[in-house]
Amino acid sequence: MKKKFSFLFVIGILGLIMTACGSKENNELKTNGTLTVGMEGTYAPYAYRENGKLKGFEVDLAKEVAKKMDLKVKFVPTKWDSLIAGLNSGTFDVVFNNMDENPDRKKQYSFASPYIYTKSALITKKDSKLTDAKDIKGKKIGEGIGTDNYNNAKKLGANIVVSPDFQTTMDMINQGRIVGAINSQEAFLNWRKTHQKTDLTYHVVPDNVIKTSNIAPMLNKKSPETTKKMSKAIDELRKDGTLKKLSNKYFDKNITDK
Repeated sequence: MKKKFSFLFVIGILGLIMTACGSKENNELKTNGTLTVGMEGTYAPYAYRENGKLKGFEVDLAKEVAKKMDLKVKFVPTKWDSLIAGLNSGTFDVVFNNMDENPDRKKQYSFASPYIYTKSALITKKDSKLTDAKDIKGKKIGEGIGTDNYNNAKKLGANIVVSPDFQTTMDMINQGRIVGAINSQEAFLNWRKTHQKTDLTYHVVPDNVIKTSNIAPMLNKKSPETTKKMSKAIDELRKDGTLKKLSNKYFDKNITDK
């Protein structure tokens, strides 16, 4: 009887340990078994709406990452200025929203492995004399508040006019309300696919002016295990060719390798 009791006692302790280990991982997620993803859904081709449904590179990538992690995925469309607040409050587990892994963010948040390496571009009218990003000092440049593009334009001395989304920024350039914008070349090339008669063009910004951005999922620092597993999932998707395939689908070229 004593041996039987001891055996059951040990089994019970092991069960508690296993449960505790499992709950530690699950407690990092807003909902057990589900990866809750925050994104704007207004920035093609990264994430956008078509017939009311979310589509885009980051939408497909988030689904593939969740699958690798044996999780379901839930998207929470959120305005840009509320994305970081939503991550802080636990509204979602991760932000997939063309987030640059910059030094300031790394102090406060964790990043999984980068999935895009993107160059900046200066977008202007074709007849504009402004062709060099170093010359935007004092010029009216349209940017989304709090974005890396905003920060880069500000560092270069631009007179920033806040814009809520990419399409609005392009409209503002066309209307002459601003002279240009700093944004990713990939976003502009994708936009130009459906605006072939546009009077806008772009000029790639050299790395010595604005460094190539490492775009990665951004998570709360309280989620180390989730971050680790997500990095592993992205690394596997790079190795098996999924990242390249998705990049070619949405950008017409591979921008997922350095």
